[in-house]
Parts: sequence; C-alpha cells; structure tokens
Amino acid sequence: MSDVLHAVENGVSWITLNRPEAMNAVTWDQRERIIALLADASADPDVRAVVITATGRGFCAGADLRGGPSASGDRVQGHVARMIRLGAQRFVGAVMDCEKPVIAAVNGTAAGIGAHLAFACDLVLAAEQAKFVEVFVRRGIVPDGGGAYLLPRLVGPQRAKELMFFGDALPAAEARAMGLVNRVVPAEDLEKTAREWAERLAQGPTRALALTKQLVNASLDTDRASAFAAEAAAQEICMTTRDAQEGVAAFVERRTPTYGGR
Repeated sequence: MSDVLHAVENGVSWITLNRPEAMNAVTWDQRERIIALLADASADPDVRAVVITATGRGFCAGADLRGGPSASGDRVQGHVARMIRLGAQRFVGAVMDCEKPVIAAVNGTAAGIGAHLAFACDLVLAAEQAKFVEVFVRRGIVPDGGGAYLLPRLVGPQRAKELMFFGDALPAAEARAMGLVNRVVPAEDLEKTAREWAERLAQGPTRALALTKQLVNASLDTDRASAFAAEAAAQEICMTTRDAQEGVAAFVERRTPTYGGR
C-alpha cells in the first residue's frame, strides 16, 4: 500500500497521508510525492480543488527523517539549513503556491510540520478530536517549515509566541476560536464536509479563485499601493477568462452561472 494515496474525483485531487502506524509522520519520499501532486494539480485544468487528509488517528505527527537525506552521518556546516530549505520549507511552500484552493481535513493530531502543513492550506476543517501542537520547543529547537511566518499572520504575534514558547496541545475548538481552523465537525462528518467544500470549490471560477489566493497571500507581505496594483492587474487577467464572461452573462440573464474552470 502506498504511503500517499491519491485519487481525482469530481474535479478534486484527494491527497491522503497513509502511514497510520506512525501517526503519519511524513518522510522525505512522501514530501516529494505530495509536492509533485500539488504541482500536477496546478497544471491540470481538470483539477479544480485539492484536499489533504490522512488515515488513522493522526493527521501528521511531524517529520520522520529516518532514511532520508537528513539521516546521513556527519554534517557539515549548512547541512541543516539546506535540509530545511529543500524539505519542510519547500513542502509548505508547495501548498501555498498551488494554483488551486487547498483544503486540509485534519482527522487527528497535527504536530510540528504537520500543523504547518494544515495552516498553509487555504481552508482548514478539523475533526472534534483533532489537536495542533507546536512541538519544536519540546525538542529544544526553533519552529521550521514556515511556522514563524505562518502563525503570526494567522493569529498575531502574541498568540503565536504563546503556542511556540510553550508547545502545548491546542484542541480543535480552541484552534477555531483563534482563527486557525474554519470549522470543527464530528469525526464521522469530516470527509463528507471536506467533499462538500471541495466540490463546491471545484464548481467555481477556478482562475478567479487562483488569483484571489495569490492576492490574499501576497497582501500580507506588501504595501497598500502594491496590493492595489496587483488587484487591478489580477482583475484585468480574470476578465479575459471564459468563466468571467459566463459570470457576467449569468448575472444579466438572472440565472445560476455554470463555470468550466477556464
């Protein structure tokens, strides 16, 4: 059985971590596979949304580096930084840069890079028993995989520091109250809700959603003038799409639009 399950259904790319015996601690090979699947989703016009989820009790218990490039013996200066750039940071960046909306369906514990994988997604659904853990301080190390970039933007610097300084497990309901999770649902409803959300996105104006994602992500790192200019340029591009023409026509004709993702 593959460590990463993949299927495309109704325009949705389902990416499932499948190492339940290891609480889905992610290996180097799994990361590479998921990065490739996200790139494929961006390039495939028939894929219009992505869901990342997992089997078993855990969503992702962090990084499992055994057997990967980081498991080599003696390290020279720069090895760890290179490993982080090519591994955890590239992994999180692939989610943020995916040109299709990405939903995290968090079924259980999301710790370390597993938490950052979820937080990098555009929308986060969590089962009631899910929890998020900034586990790095427990190991005497700093957060990696973009954690110090993502968390302050999602919850502000003070709460980000609280999570990272103490490393306490954050239950799903508290994560939702903080703004880290969009919705908390019973475990038995997680897949159903993720499917409903993803298929709704897959029926939307795909290029408009991609451009909206880019604008929102970029807005956190830019000034107002640049953000306004990017918005105007994105709208110029968007108005050339078939979906924009369909949306306008549907409005004029007082009917529900039918988007084709083009």
